[in-house]
Amino acid sequence: MNHLSFANRSNSDIIDERFQQWRESPDSLDPEWRAFFEGFELALQYSKGDTSPTKEVGGDEKSAGVQSRVIGAIYAYRSMGHTEGAFNPLVKEIIPNPRLSLERLGLADADLDVVMDTGNFQCPAGISVKDLLDRLRKTYCGKIGIEYLHVQETPKRRWIQSRIEPNCFEPEFSTEEKERIYRKIASAEDFERMLHSRFVGQKRFSLEGGESLITALDQILQRMPALGMKEIVMGMAHRGRLNVLGNIVGKEHSFIFREFAPDFQPDKEGSPSGDVKYHLGYDNSVKTESGETIDIRLAANPSHLEAVNSVVEGKARARQRIIGDLERKQVVPILIHGDAAIAGQGVVAEVCNFSKLKGYRTGGTIHIVVNNQIGFTTDPSDARSSRYCTDVAKMIEAPILHVNGNDPLAVAHAAELAIEYREAFQEDIFLDINCYRKHGHNESDEPAFTQPLLYKAISEMQSPREELRARLIESGDISEERIQEIEKEIHEGFETAFEQAKSGKRPESHKEVFAESNAVFQPGYNFDTIETKVSEKELESVAHVLTHIPDDFDMNRKIERQLKTKRKAFDEDKGVDWAFGEGLAFGTLLREGTPVRLSGQDSERGTFSQRHAAFYDMETRERYVPFSHISEDQAQFCVHNSLLSEAAVLGFDYGYSLEYPEMLSLWEAQFGDFVNGAQVVIDQFIFASESKWQRISGIVLLLPHGYEGQGPEHSSARPERFLQNCAENNIQVCNLTTPAQYFHVLRRQMKRKFSKPLIILTPKSLLRHKRAVSYREDFTDTCFNSILDDKNAPKKAKTLVLCSGKVYYDILEAKEEQGIDNVAIIRVEQYFPFNTKLMKEIVSNYPNFKRVVWCQEEPQNMGAWTFLTTRLEEVFGFVPEYAGRPASASPATGFLARHKEEQAALVNKALTGK
Repeated sequence: MNHLSFANRSNSDIIDERFQQWRESPDSLDPEWRAFFEGFELALQYSKGDTSPTKEVGGDEKSAGVQSRVIGAIYAYRSMGHTEGAFNPLVKEIIPNPRLSLERLGLADADLDVVMDTGNFQCPAGISVKDLLDRLRKTYCGKIGIEYLHVQETPKRRWIQSRIEPNCFEPEFSTEEKERIYRKIASAEDFERMLHSRFVGQKRFSLEGGESLITALDQILQRMPALGMKEIVMGMAHRGRLNVLGNIVGKEHSFIFREFAPDFQPDKEGSPSGDVKYHLGYDNSVKTESGETIDIRLAANPSHLEAVNSVVEGKARARQRIIGDLERKQVVPILIHGDAAIAGQGVVAEVCNFSKLKGYRTGGTIHIVVNNQIGFTTDPSDARSSRYCTDVAKMIEAPILHVNGNDPLAVAHAAELAIEYREAFQEDIFLDINCYRKHGHNESDEPAFTQPLLYKAISEMQSPREELRARLIESGDISEERIQEIEKEIHEGFETAFEQAKSGKRPESHKEVFAESNAVFQPGYNFDTIETKVSEKELESVAHVLTHIPDDFDMNRKIERQLKTKRKAFDEDKGVDWAFGEGLAFGTLLREGTPVRLSGQDSERGTFSQRHAAFYDMETRERYVPFSHISEDQAQFCVHNSLLSEAAVLGFDYGYSLEYPEMLSLWEAQFGDFVNGAQVVIDQFIFASESKWQRISGIVLLLPHGYEGQGPEHSSARPERFLQNCAENNIQVCNLTTPAQYFHVLRRQMKRKFSKPLIILTPKSLLRHKRAVSYREDFTDTCFNSILDDKNAPKKAKTLVLCSGKVYYDILEAKEEQGIDNVAIIRVEQYFPFNTKLMKEIVSNYPNFKRVVWCQEEPQNMGAWTFLTTRLEEVFGFVPEYAGRPASASPATGFLARHKEEQAALVNKALTGK
């Protein structure tokens, strides 16, 4: 039975079913299940006072009882062998697990020389129980401990067993391979020594104690070409980043040394703020020993450790799309975690949840943990409730390899298994490198303040390089003279790089890349009109496809009526609503060759049942996507209902937009308020990525916003939070009032020669508001306007009401109901960048105005008021009046009656000043 069949069943149900099967037909079960129940039966015998280790279970012969216990022993070691593993370099004496003792396994000394059937354990035939137990200990209790029995699918377990049991999970490398492994570990250690001695006291978040990370990454890199893999997209926090940049990604060591100079600044035009060197990313092509080239993209990362994980997954998915890797085998995402972070950060579980979702999967991620066995100063016992920091992997049934970081050969062996598993099954796998952190959290920190015993033990440790050196010489694999030659060559290389850095000269081979790309910093922004209108013919073609129902398709009757209404309104030019305007934007872009990706919670249908990007047959649930039938040569359209996450999904789509700027990439919040859950991605990536890392994104955020009396959690997309971070033309923030404006701003996003993230406060009640419609000429004859004048207002207007979004219609209706004819309502459709010049031009149309008001639905300490105050003062020479809700700790009231009172009051104040 496939493990997916168990998704909605309890463990007890599954065990009961298997137990009954064992009773009726034991041979039909996996040996592991048989061993489980035989062991259970044996324990029951013990509980009744029968402790004879050779007591037969269910038969008459002594050997049958021993046989069943041997099978049980195999299962026990496969399941629990890691608990006696020698993979923690800081542990000198391993505490035995009582459950692996001979007595608990139901065996006695007298049984050890007996030859038994070893079931599906992969070893030479005809071995004794003693030899079997020896092999089990070597395989499952050595320098590599493995957890994999939580993987429900038998082929995966069998594959792992076939790789580790025949040779007792012992590394088998040629002399040349061992020399390469030594060279990489020596280079990693010498690099850190150089930084430590030449840049005393400077933060670098060194890899000392965890240098085997370089071994793992290099082994993966070297193995990839033979497996048909071409690219790595990698993310990691700051520990060891400089080492990875220099020794894996190929950033020149001399340039890294140069970045430590106190007067260093990147030689780039514009005014990027930049970032500290241990946050930077890099893109490069690296040649393997076999001569093939692997492209590596190390993503830039803020200090919010695991936040980059979802960005990497999005980048990897985009790269797979770009190179046509539809099977997702050629581009491999690698995420490097810290032990405290992987256990403590919720986004790790959210990203794991991507692994098998059709809209977000990347064909398996290799997770590598640099397990320092400590957080900043926090002991693991204070940081997690689980035995291992990697237990989160079990939620997606990913195998976990725990490996001794002081044994680079074991690390390389485990890394090789990890990349081969990923290739075989295209699923995640975790590599937990148990090591230590030689210094404190950073090089100026004193760890012994809080961890005196741990750091006493660390001070007595040999480094991974020292242990490997002694081992290779003792075994005769590499002579001491050859080791010394390698060390001299590495040392001289670093000395040359350091002198080169001191001279300020760059090596000819240096790839001048600031952070991780060749993108140019784009501080400029202009309000030039971008041609976004379309022909009547093109508009009609798209409109008719979007409202077409296939002949043999059993459509939901409500949706069918909606489509007919939309089609009729379009044909008769009686108004296009918001969702249809969006559809026309997507459809026309697709016709013109621009692909579109829409992702978010319930985005397929739309939170408010407004979109219906896919139809479902009422009888078969067959899926029909009208956007995929716009034209024969159209671009691809993707719409995905996401997992219930904001941070991970927005990070994914942001990462996607970085790698594939030619695609319109949109992320939609279910309600705009929920964007709170993605604040880390917004603050540390979207707002500042261009300034910090020169990474350019054109992602669009769709955030339902509007005060409808739905309470504090379903009213505000918190525009003030976006606006307070607006600077250097870093983003665009819009609060639109018509479907045509939405149509044009989406098309403008893809027609400009530069990219900026676009934040749109999308409507809720306006989705079906009778006046919030646009007409054909609005799509065929106009373009986007950052500010909309009041076409119906008299030039003699005495009051100018400035507003944005839904409140415009409330003001308009109140103005008409009260018969007010001396007010002009001017709509600010784009908050930032604010078009001061256009506002002055519009205001000049009203020479007789006496009063200017800014009206908003949000409380005074929220919304756009604070942001626009200085900008409007520049236009008018004074600060306009404020009409809106008073300052509040909460975004909105939870009482509908009070909401209506507040709304009426702010509208009335805007129009009359009372």
